Amino acid sequence: MVVLPPGEFVMGSPLTEVGRDSDEGPRHQVRLAKSFAVAKYKVTRAEYAAFVKATGHADGAGCWVWGEHFSGRWQADGNKSWRDPGFEQTDQDPVVCVNWDDAKAYAVWLTQKTGKSFRLLTEAESEYAARAGSTSSRPWGEDSRAACRYANVADQTAEAKVQHIGTWIECDDGYANTSPVGVFLPNAFGLYDTIGNAWEWVEDCYHESYEGAPPDGRAWTSGECSEHVARGGSWDNYPRNMRSAFRYRAAPPTRTSSLGFRLGRTLQ
Repeated sequence: MVVLPPGEFVMGSPLTEVGRDSDEGPRHQVRLAKSFAVAKYKVTRAEYAAFVKATGHADGAGCWVWGEHFSGRWQADGNKSWRDPGFEQTDQDPVVCVNWDDAKAYAVWLTQKTGKSFRLLTEAESEYAARAGSTSSRPWGEDSRAACRYANVADQTAEAKVQHIGTWIECDDGYANTSPVGVFLPNAFGLYDTIGNAWEWVEDCYHESYEGAPPDGRAWTSGECSEHVARGGSWDNYPRNMRSAFRYRAAPPTRTSSLGFRLGRTLQ
């Protein structure tokens, strides 16, 4: 875990940011008054396997995967799960095909096992952690072509192996799907894969704008809450999605082969 200092930052994206979506505003100041800890890496397959072995937690009913034989579309496959997301993984790859409830259950188990208070990050904490003090659209700057030093994204390797609708990054990160955690450069906070590799579930309910968002970085859990937010992008993301302010939304039961999670910890 990396302890992040208290701080203030401007959450969201400016109107002029290339690729910006309307739900990334209005930009607003967030003040995180207390330090908190963030896992260096996303939760891995090996870590999740230990949780399943210890608790008997069910794999669930299938997963959305990139089409059989790379047919160029997402499809629900009842035979896929975190154990087999449709491509080969190592034990050190981020676990995917886990839904919001799976992630929450893992955090509860780890809290009980260690006596330390593990949880999902709030959306504000996630953006603060990803930005690591940067104000550019990406933690490393504005140039998407620099991504392959810092992130596993939709690059030339993926272009050669995966049929995809979108804009490929003009660099080569060496991975078509997920990669082991920690193989790319960390951001200024020492955190790995805050952009790319696998989306990360966060605690917050999805809202279509930041009007009324908590100014102190707490999780925003009021409202209808049929969807939750995921942050950070994944192995299949092209330039407009791999930005610090970009938001993904999904219903809590959703499992996809590009969606995992990272844990935070409340400090006393």
